Amino acid sequence: MTHDQKPMTFFHQPCRFIAGAASTASLPPVSVPEIAFIGRSNVGKSSLVNALVGQKALAKTSQNPGLTKQLNFFLLGESLMLVDMPGYGFAKVSKERKGEWDLLIRSYLGGRPSLKRACLLIDARRGVMKPDEEFMDVLDEAAVIFQIVLTKIDAVTQAESTLLLQSLGKTIKSHVAAHPLVVATSAAKKMGIEELQEELVAFAHENP
Repeated sequence: MTHDQKPMTFFHQPCRFIAGAASTASLPPVSVPEIAFIGRSNVGKSSLVNALVGQKALAKTSQNPGLTKQLNFFLLGESLMLVDMPGYGFAKVSKERKGEWDLLIRSYLGGRPSLKRACLLIDARRGVMKPDEEFMDVLDEAAVIFQIVLTKIDAVTQAESTLLLQSLGKTIKSHVAAHPLVVATSAAKKMGIEELQEELVAFAHENP
């Protein structure tokens, strides 16, 4: 990527599936900087990844929470990896399977040198819930900078959005790994997508 390339142009380069890792042993080799997308099940991670790269079906989406059962790696323009992670807080998953996912996620977050930022997705209709707070603590402990990205912002009113952003400001101050800027998005309406692209494009310049 050239330094004068526009974020939208960069994110509309070819993006392809590289690997799916269901265990730490199956993680692909470190090659380029990585951005992870994380959040509660059905928060809209896959839809957001698709909207960022301008593809409708790159990352699989479903109305059934818990579809993503592994870390899915997508290589964008040969210089940035987008990682769609398993959702957390899905009660119908067995305790054994949940434990396996937790181990995989914690191992990835704590030991991946190429991971530059985690985008922590929060459903704007529900705000920060207990599983979100718990995962923020995990990111703090792993020393992974995370940026809160609101999804489905088109489903709330302006007043509700303002109150939520004010609340998130307090949440951010209580977490050492939190990035100060919140990006509000809607994959369906393409709201906030360019702003998030602008936030993330700089990582393509960095060494993995």
